[in-house]
Amino acid sequence: MSRKRFFSWLSLPVGLIVACAATAQQTTDFSAVQIKVHKVAGNIYYLEGSGGNVGVSVGDDGVVMIDDQFAPLTDKLLAAIRTVSKQPVRFLINTHIHGDHTGGNENIGKLGIPIIAHDNVRVRLAQGVNGGAPSPAVALPDLTYADTVSLHVNGDDVEIIKMPPAHTDGDSIIWFKSANVIHVGDVFRTTGYPGVDAGNGGSVKGTLEALQKIIDMAGPDTKLIPGHGTVSSRDDVVEFRNMVVEVQKRISDLIRQGMTLEQVVAAKPTADLDGRWGSFERFLPGFYQALKTEM
Repeated sequence: MSRKRFFSWLSLPVGLIVACAATAQQTTDFSAVQIKVHKVAGNIYYLEGSGGNVGVSVGDDGVVMIDDQFAPLTDKLLAAIRTVSKQPVRFLINTHIHGDHTGGNENIGKLGIPIIAHDNVRVRLAQGVNGGAPSPAVALPDLTYADTVSLHVNGDDVEIIKMPPAHTDGDSIIWFKSANVIHVGDVFRTTGYPGVDAGNGGSVKGTLEALQKIIDMAGPDTKLIPGHGTVSSRDDVVEFRNMVVEVQKRISDLIRQGMTLEQVVAAKPTADLDGRWGSFERFLPGFYQALKTEM
């Protein structure tokens, strides 16, 4: 992205920036997307395609599906699931509201599959996310919760746990206790800096709290499925958390100096970290806005 175009984005509300990014993602040629099936541990898999990682638990009780990427990929995702299980999909769990994780909800709902998510996910989808159209009733979660909910399926005790407002205000993680696997949604990723959607209740403070909860919950052998990226360990989350702490400190110091968002961008405060985590520019508006609110 050119510097001129990037700075034109900075003049937009953060929610609109997120919406523009989602629109850009949906220009993907979905007919060319291939779904890759990765085994995590035991009866847990994840599907890689376009959008967030789709978690899958298989067994005699049926399939538990976590997130559903974009609507044009539903048939491909279900076909990929059939390569590891002939059982029907029993439940779909949404980790949060964004379209690369909930875009297939309407298709899944029309199949009669119950959708589970935090209360705030249903509210925001019903209102329309980032100025988008409200989701139809069939795409909305059927079962919602304020704190946690448990499923006892496929020989495992599965706990769906609400996180502090981190990526959004509706983030949940899904802990497969017997399999020792946690799907953490977009609270953690291996593909870059944290995305803090301040316009949808995300916060830097909550991101750090959520990451610490995951670290405390995970053991040395726990496998973590990130919202984007590859299967990780608790040590990977610790590294990510430590990076967020450092970035929070640097950006906060610049805000205290009275710097505008444009000035912070020009200062390149994460230049020495970008080699490990990629460009921070597209994450900076939400991170900056959230910090200004929290300080």
